[in-house]
Amino acid sequence: MSKKLYKGSLQTILLKLLENNGKMYGYQICKAVKTLSNNEISITEGALYPTLHKLEDQGIIEAELIKVDGRVRKYYRLTEKGQTETVNKTDELISFIKNMEIFLNPKLT
Repeated sequence: MSKKLYKGSLQTILLKLLENNGKMYGYQICKAVKTLSNNEISITEGALYPTLHKLEDQGIIEAELIKVDGRVRKYYRLTEKGQTETVNKTDELISFIKNMEIFLNPKLT
């Protein structure tokens, strides 16, 4: 899959993962994306963490440091604002996909 295509959907992907899983840490997010996409989408740390920080700055997600097996992990979860934003971003993406289907399969219209 083109990196440019998924880059525009990265926030939505992250928000949906957090919505479905409660809280997740960075490596766990990368692994989940790769697994769920059957290795079609791979998120680099260079793309993931700036996006997470941006979402955190906007109050859409919040971070919590938790000690696990002697190591501190930074877990991310949706805020109340983030839950609303997830619905909005998901609706936008669904609408976009439906519109793209019109161009990809003109016989369906």
